[in-house]
Amino acid sequence: MENFNTDPKPGRLILPLVLIGMIATTYTFIQRVAENNDLEIISNQEILEEVQEEVQEEVEETTSTTSTTFPIEYISYLEEINGERIVAITLGEKVLEANQNWDDKSVTYQEAKQEFDSFIEDWSKFVESLSLPGPSSEFPNLVTSHEELKILVNLVYEDTVELKAGLESSDTGERRTAALDSFNSNLDLLTKKISEVVELNLSN
Repeated sequence: MENFNTDPKPGRLILPLVLIGMIATTYTFIQRVAENNDLEIISNQEILEEVQEEVQEEVEETTSTTSTTFPIEYISYLEEINGERIVAITLGEKVLEANQNWDDKSVTYQEAKQEFDSFIEDWSKFVESLSLPGPSSEFPNLVTSHEELKILVNLVYEDTVELKAGLESSDTGERRTAALDSFNSNLDLLTKKISEVVELNLSN
C-alpha cells in the first residue's frame, strides 16, 4: 500500500530556512570584515562636525593674517625715528662715560674738556638729524608727535652744554651733578617717547 504526502507544497518549509541561513551568513561576513580591517562606521553628524571645524579653522587663520597696510612714507618715518632712539642711547652712554672719567680723575682737566666738547658736538648733530626732515604733512598725528620729540632732544642737548659749564664751574661739582640728573631724565623721556610714537602709530 503506497503512502501519500498530504502536504501539496512540501517546499514551502525549506524557503524560510534558506532565507534565515543567508541572513545569518551575511551578518557574520560583515562582522568579520569590519573586525579584520578595523573599520568604523561614522555617522553623518560626525562628518558634518568635522567639516564645520575645518571651515572654522580656515576662517580664523585668514583673519589672523589680515593686517592694516600703511603707506611706505609712514613706515619709513617710524623706522627712522626708532633707529634714532638707538643712536640717542649710544650717545647718552658716551656722555656718562666722559663724566665718570672726570669723577674718577682718570683724565686731565684738558682731556675732560675735550671729551665734553666732543659729546656736545655729537648731540648738536643729533638734534639736526632727528628734527629734519620730519614726517609728511599728510600724517598730522606724526607731525604732532614729532614736534614733541624736537622739544625733548633740544632739552637733552642743552643739558650737555650745562654739563660742560658745570665742569668749568668753580663750585665743588653741584652744577655738573644737577645737569647730569637733568640729562638722564630728559634722555629717558626722549627714548620712551620715541618708543611710544612707534608703537602707537603701528597699532592703529
